Amino acid sequence: MRPSTRLIHPPQQTVPQARTVNPPIQRGSTVLFDNHSDFLLAGRGEFGGITYGTDRLPQQRILEDALRNLEKAALTRVFPSGISAIGETLMAFVRSGDHVLVCDNAYGPTTRFCHDVLGKFGVRCDALPPDAGANVTDFLRPETRLIFLESPGSITFEIQDIPAITAVARRRGIVTVLDNTWATPLFLDPFALGVDVSIQSVTKYICGHSDLLMGSASATADHAETLAKFYACREIYASPEDCQLALRGLRTLTVRMREHEASALTVARALAEHPLVDTVLHPALPSHPQHALWKRDFSGSSGLFAFTLKTEHPDSAMSRFIDSLELFGIGYSWGGFASLVTTGRPERRFAGPLHGRTLVRLNIGLEDPQDLVDDLRQGLSRLAD
Repeated sequence: MRPSTRLIHPPQQTVPQARTVNPPIQRGSTVLFDNHSDFLLAGRGEFGGITYGTDRLPQQRILEDALRNLEKAALTRVFPSGISAIGETLMAFVRSGDHVLVCDNAYGPTTRFCHDVLGKFGVRCDALPPDAGANVTDFLRPETRLIFLESPGSITFEIQDIPAITAVARRRGIVTVLDNTWATPLFLDPFALGVDVSIQSVTKYICGHSDLLMGSASATADHAETLAKFYACREIYASPEDCQLALRGLRTLTVRMREHEASALTVARALAEHPLVDTVLHPALPSHPQHALWKRDFSGSSGLFAFTLKTEHPDSAMSRFIDSLELFGIGYSWGGFASLVTTGRPERRFAGPLHGRTLVRLNIGLEDPQDLVDDLRQGLSRLAD
């Protein structure tokens, strides 16, 4: 055997396998079959193993199974980002001529995808009030195929009456999808409330370390085949390394969520008593408009909320406030261990009490909550300068 051949086909060696706490990562495009019979089975779609690098390598399958168990779903698939999970799910369940309702407080890229992508292919998308419930019937059309919910919304934090909406949808054969990233499956069980597909931005709390992008979609038994077939067609897979990081984050999700919840409530209550603060938008506070729904459907709360100020300040004053914060980074996303702050004036199709108001949104991380309160107080004092 000549040198170039020996380099590609070295003698077979038996290497001891280490039993590590976390499963080993496998990477690759080509996956070798044990024999020609298995290869033929794969060509007929009858092979039970992995056929190619896009066919969900072991790390992805391990993560999907862990998420499926957490969600109590029939099937879970993971994708390279949250919006990828959302977009792929929407495309799996709608077709040209269908009508989609999207709650008005949904993640901005979700709405843009519906209008800019689905709209291009003949799917009509309309807004649903962010606090919708049984009144969803007022917005349905004969061709309504899917209702997309986000409860609470990750900017304005309205909550929908999920069971009321899913009851109507079930009677009419409409698929319901819920972005459950804020609560995670630990604090809200979408399937117990009648939801058909649950979306997670794994980027947020499941990862918990702000170092990967990933999304997941989990479906009930009635809708698992549709999601699985569309996934197999599109092959929008996640990398093994990112799946390993997500598995790492999943191990500590319960512990971290308890800390995020407790710290956020401490900060929210302190802000509610601050003389410059008007409204604190936190579903677990009794002052929240849909607090009763939160108390009925949720078993806990997370670390993301917002607040408004009694006075609308110019950008220069808001910059003094935000730039003076020492413990809050200025950046998008949330769910990580470090606290973050953003500001904005959300645009809504249904004008409500927050229309035109500046919202300060806080991701409460794992720092000591009293240090965060002190930092916000010194920052707010700059508004009086």
